[in-house]
Amino acid sequence: MTGSHRKYNLLTRLMKSDGGNFGIMTAILLPVTLATAGVAIDLTRMVEVRSELQNAADSAALAAASAMSEKSLTKDEAIKLAQEYLAAQMVNQAQGGGGDEAVSDSMKDELEKATVVTATETANGPTGKIYDIKVTATYNVAMNGMTRLLGFNSMPVSVTSSTKSATESKNALSMYLVLDRSGSMAWVTESLNTSKTRCNNYTEAAWPDVAFRRPCYISKIETLKTAVQNLADVLEEADPDHMYARTGAVSYNSSMQTPSSFTWGTASTVAYVDALPADGGTDSAAAMAEAFARVSAATETTAHKNKNGQVPSRYIVFMTDGDNNYSSADVATKKTCDDAKKAGIEIYTVAFMAPSRGKTLLKDCASSDDHYSEAESAAELVAEFKAIGEKASAAMTRLTN
Repeated sequence: MTGSHRKYNLLTRLMKSDGGNFGIMTAILLPVTLATAGVAIDLTRMVEVRSELQNAADSAALAAASAMSEKSLTKDEAIKLAQEYLAAQMVNQAQGGGGDEAVSDSMKDELEKATVVTATETANGPTGKIYDIKVTATYNVAMNGMTRLLGFNSMPVSVTSSTKSATESKNALSMYLVLDRSGSMAWVTESLNTSKTRCNNYTEAAWPDVAFRRPCYISKIETLKTAVQNLADVLEEADPDHMYARTGAVSYNSSMQTPSSFTWGTASTVAYVDALPADGGTDSAAAMAEAFARVSAATETTAHKNKNGQVPSRYIVFMTDGDNNYSSADVATKKTCDDAKKAGIEIYTVAFMAPSRGKTLLKDCASSDDHYSEAESAAELVAEFKAIGEKASAAMTRLTN
């Protein structure tokens, strides 16, 4: 056998032998298998880190926005707060409350540098402000040794969060009261007047004579004065500087009585109501027409624009305890109510221990069922007027977080 033939046989046997194939394949595939396992582990870790980073960014944005509105931080201070807040939260998550301080400081510095925060400020009405915070954070997640076999030492994870906060803004309003001061308003309610031991008590049965003098009961006109004061208190709390709310009032019995002018705040309106007597018949037509004219007047809008720059929301509050003496007054009053509602004026109506025809008129005049109420006691009238004040002041005050 020649030498060349012998070499050929050795090579052929080597190629046909599979004794070492497993070792060769293991040597080839093991790094790939390890790298694949490493990638799976790191992908899971990246999802966890992204969730933690998103939570931290959300919290940082909210903290900065709240601080700007509540603590009057500057934009630069808010940006710094958001960066530090996010970094501190992520370090705490990573270290579990402990760990190497030097590593924590390094991680904190890296996160602060990689966190971009923008803070913008815009007007919210004539006095309020809206603060818009946007946080974009990036963190490099270190790969494990197996993933590094593929050449990846770290992978970036990025998130974005934004939020808004605002200081309070006011909406202007003009409110005019239309109040029944007819003779029936002198009649007593069910509430005792404990501040007096003797007084003239009037009732429907004995009117216009005094029914009895002891004990003393609170009259309907006195209850109305307390109710208006409660409404005024709510408006005063919402607008203590008298920048946004204007009020006025007109009263009526068988004819319209001298109306009060619109003024800033409620003091003049309360004084007007406090001076009301109770006498005469009932005719609401002229008083409602007067209220509509005053609330819808261009001069009222001008007064607000000159002081607060706004077009006011407009309200009429209409209260009666009886029927108009003539049905024609019902017709005229209802027409004025319809015209006012078409003009965008909200009408609240309160039937105070009123008969059915009076209630029907007030239901027709109200802007909606929610704008109509019935008070069958002194306490209920006071509560209803306060509720009207709360609804109006809620519309006047706007706060966004």
